[in-house]
Formats: sequence, structure tokens, C-alpha cells
Amino acid sequence: MKQFFKFVLATVVGIIIASVIPLIFIAFIIAAASSDKAVDVSPNSVLHIKFDYPITERTPNNPLANLGFLGLDGEKSLGLNDILASIKKAKTDGNIKGIFLDESYMMSGQATTEEIRNALIDFKRSKKFVVAYSEIYTQGFYYLASVADKVYINPKGIFEFRGFSSNITFLKGALDKLGIEAQVIKVGTYKSAVEPYILTKMSDANRLQVNSYLGSMYDYFLTGISKSRGISKDSLFNYANTGRIQQPEDALKYKLVDGLKYKDEILSDLKQRTGIADSKDIASVDLDEYRKSAAPAPSNPDEVTSNNRIAIVYASGEISGGEGDDNSIGSENISKAIRKLRLDTKVKGIVLRVNSPGGSSLASDVIWREVMLTKKVKPIIVSMGDVAASGGYYIACAADSIIAEPNTITGSIGIFAILPNMQKLFNDKLGITFDGVKTGKYADLGDASRPLSPEERAILQNSVNRGYDDFTKAVANGRGKTQQYINSIGQGRVWTGTQALKIGLVDRLGNINDAIQSAAKKAGVKDYKIVAYPEQKSFLNKFGEGLSAQIKARFVKAELGENYRYYQQIKGVTQMMRTPQMRMPYEVVIK
Repeated sequence: MKQFFKFVLATVVGIIIASVIPLIFIAFIIAAASSDKAVDVSPNSVLHIKFDYPITERTPNNPLANLGFLGLDGEKSLGLNDILASIKKAKTDGNIKGIFLDESYMMSGQATTEEIRNALIDFKRSKKFVVAYSEIYTQGFYYLASVADKVYINPKGIFEFRGFSSNITFLKGALDKLGIEAQVIKVGTYKSAVEPYILTKMSDANRLQVNSYLGSMYDYFLTGISKSRGISKDSLFNYANTGRIQQPEDALKYKLVDGLKYKDEILSDLKQRTGIADSKDIASVDLDEYRKSAAPAPSNPDEVTSNNRIAIVYASGEISGGEGDDNSIGSENISKAIRKLRLDTKVKGIVLRVNSPGGSSLASDVIWREVMLTKKVKPIIVSMGDVAASGGYYIACAADSIIAEPNTITGSIGIFAILPNMQKLFNDKLGITFDGVKTGKYADLGDASRPLSPEERAILQNSVNRGYDDFTKAVANGRGKTQQYINSIGQGRVWTGTQALKIGLVDRLGNINDAIQSAAKKAGVKDYKIVAYPEQKSFLNKFGEGLSAQIKARFVKAELGENYRYYQQIKGVTQMMRTPQMRMPYEVVIK
């Protein structure tokens, strides 16, 4: 018996040790990884910037992001907030002599790239240098790098300069083979989010709008490069349109770059610029490390004791009900944050940072309500990121003022619903049939095992029509326009920020800092601190919640690679089949 109890005791102790030691180890790793200790920057240093990771609105609160520990999402990711703050700090940091833009793949939208580009232009006003180098220049990275004092490419490198394109994946053929019919109810001639499920190619209306907004974005792209490189816009258009840039030598010949150099030659150049001997290493600091000492500062550093606050509410990702997270907008979380700030007397103004293609119409309306109520109490200014379309525009339209980047994607004022009819799949493909009873004619409305009846379709169409009427009415009231006018520029049509300014959907072009200053000015405050909401969950709180989901997502990403976005599109179909949607037609990808 004693031996039995000894065995049980040893087992229990073993389990405790096996459980506690890993937790202690995890805690140690987290503590080490999450250290916010400011990095020591040596004199004559170079700020090394390499964008080979996704750029989010805010840096995720994940100290293990760079470690890939225990199956967690190990992708490095920095927020636009920290990137801009770091470049701004480097401008006045006496130890930073210049910026080295190293080979990058811009995993960001055009508006995000624009904000970083403008920050680099501002940095150059300090008379410090910016040098760019890459073995491969994508169009996104070249647009950013074109502001550098010197742009270099590897002699054997790749230079992409061929114009923009937009591609849509159509699923109707696959659905037909599976015996699935997408039953679409929508309002909006241009509301093309439903097209991949009912067509095999773009409609004429959709082709018209894509040509329009893609052309607007491309024109702005060429204009920016033209100003930076001193090359006429017509020449740049011609270079791309005729495929003139085939080799690095072509890029040099037409003055898109300043030289063909290997990495060692670039390093020698940086040593000369910083006064470092050839025999010594360059004093450099990585952006990820430097940002720890460059947190977003109050607008007036001398007034850090001020009780005034300007709050930034980050609304990023697709809109749905519930809490959401750093990459999605939960109506409960965002509306609660806005409500809290509305009641906080220290908060004098609010900036709603919107980067969203839309989503649930109901969830969008919940957030819109809080914006409208807040507007009656204190200034609320919208800053649009890469995209603020459909539901993303709906939550913005009630604000005092809307500020967008020229290449922001916005508009898409429309609404739709999709219900699947899987009768042929069940009956013909799988041999499954259904039968049952109901107490009312419409008790099983939306049942996927059969098609909608004409009466049921009319009920749903009436619901979508009402949603569109509410949408256009909200925009008309928020923008001071007639509902008839909003309907004429609505219909689900997508616009760029530049186009939206001309038709009155936004008030001015600018960045998030412009929105902060606008909120402060309208609030009548000159000294203030900046605070960010919703509050990010601590890593330990998110650890248990997202572990299994992150493991699954990472596995799927590893298997699908670049095709992961198609998986996300297909996955999104099930979400769109639940409630009416205010959603942008598709993701805009410009390489």
C-alpha cells in the first residue's frame, strides 16, 4: 500500500513539475521578449528599415511575434503608428545620420505606403540622407523608395514597372459543378461583391468602376514618382506601357534608379556617409528596436502634464458583431470604446481611424449610432486608411469631418445578401433528401436545402431595399446632401480618395496626423496627449483564446502560401450568407 501511495505522490509531483516548469519558461520568454527598454543608439547611426512583414494599423501586443513560439503566429508585424513615430523621432535624433531603405516587399495598401512615404519626405527636411537599395523592386516598394536621395538596384536584380492590374476570382463555375446556387438579393448597380458567385466574368458596370478607380490610383502613383525623380508623368506612363524597363540597366538608363550596385558597395557608401572607417561595421539600429524608444508622443512634448486628451479609435478589419480583435472590427468593442470616450471629460476630441472593407450591416449600424451620438457632444474626425468602403464608410459618414488619402479606397454605398440553394448538391450529388413540418408559411425561410420561393425572395429584397434606404439616408444626413444625390453616386460604386473629395464623400485629403490636428483644433485645445483605443488585450489574456485558431491559421498559411487570400475569400462566403452585408466588392492587391 505504501508503494502505491508513493507512486501516486510521485506521479502528482511529476505532473506539477511538468506543468509549472513550462509556465515559468514561458513567463521568462515573454518577459524577455516584451521588454520595452529603449535601445541605445550609437553616434553616427543609420536607421535600418526593411519592410518584409505585414504593416498593420497598430503594432500587435504579441511579445513572441518574432519567435514563432508554441505554434503562435510568429509573423513579425509592425503598426503604422510605430513606424511613423520612429521616422519622426529619427528626424531630430542627433545620433541618427540617415535612413537605409533595404529591400522590401510592401505588404500594405496604397494609403499606408503613402503615409510612410510622406513621413520620409518630412524626414529629408532635416537634411539627413535616405538611401534605398533592393535586389527586387516591386512597384509598391519602388513608389516608397523613389523619395530617397539615391536609389540603387543590384546589377542582376529585377525592376518591376508595368502598371496596375486588378483580378477577381470567380467561383460560379465551381459552385455549378457542386450543385450550389448563390441566391443574390442586392441594391446597387455597381455592388459587385456578389458577382464572383453568380457570374464568370466582370459585369460592364463593374469593369467601368474598376477602370475608373484603378486609373485614379495609377495616375497618383505616377505623379508621385514624377515629382520625386524629375521625370515627366507621360514618360513614366510610356515606359510602363511599352515594357521599356526589362533589366536593371534600363531602369538606370531612364533615370528610375541612380546606380547598379552590390550590397557591399552600398555598405561602403553608408560608411562614407556616416564617417565610419572601411574596417569597421556600420552603426545601425533596426526599426523594430528603435521604435521602442519612439512611442507616439503628445503633440506638445513640453505640455506632458496636460489633462486634455485626443483619442484615436482604431477600427481595422471586417465588421461583425461581438468583440473583434486587432484585425477585425467587433461592433461591441468599438461602440463601447467610443461611448466611453464620449463620457470621458478629459477626452476633448476623437479620431476614428477606419481601415475596413465593411461587413455586417447590423454591426455597422451599431457603430454608426455611437459616432452620431458622439458628434453631438465633442468633435469626432474620421481618418481613412487603405480602405474605408461600404460598412467602413457607413461608420464614418456621421463624423464631423472625413479625411482620406488620395489613394484610399472608399464609397461602395450599397447592400446585399446571399443565400445558398444547395438542393442539387444534396439531391443529385449526395443523394440526400429532406422532409419535415412547419407551423408557418415562412418558418423555414432561408433553408439551404431548397430554393427561395418568389414570396420569400420579395421579403428579403424588401429588407435589403430598406437597408439601402437607411444607408443612403445616413450618408445624406452626415454629408449634408440630398438622399437623391447620394443614391446617384452610391449604387455600390467604389471611389478613390481623390474622386471622393470631388463628389463630396470626404472633406479633405490628408493623413492621420492631419486628423489629430483637426480634432484638436475643433476642440479648441493646443496642448494634449494622444491615447489609443480600444485597449489592446495583454498577451497572456490572448494566449489561451487564440492559441488553437493561430495554430490552424498558421498551418493553412504554410500550406497555401500566396493563395491564402483565396482561402479567406471562400471562407468569407459563409459569413456573407448569414446577414445582409455592407461589404466592398473585393480586395485590391497592387504588387
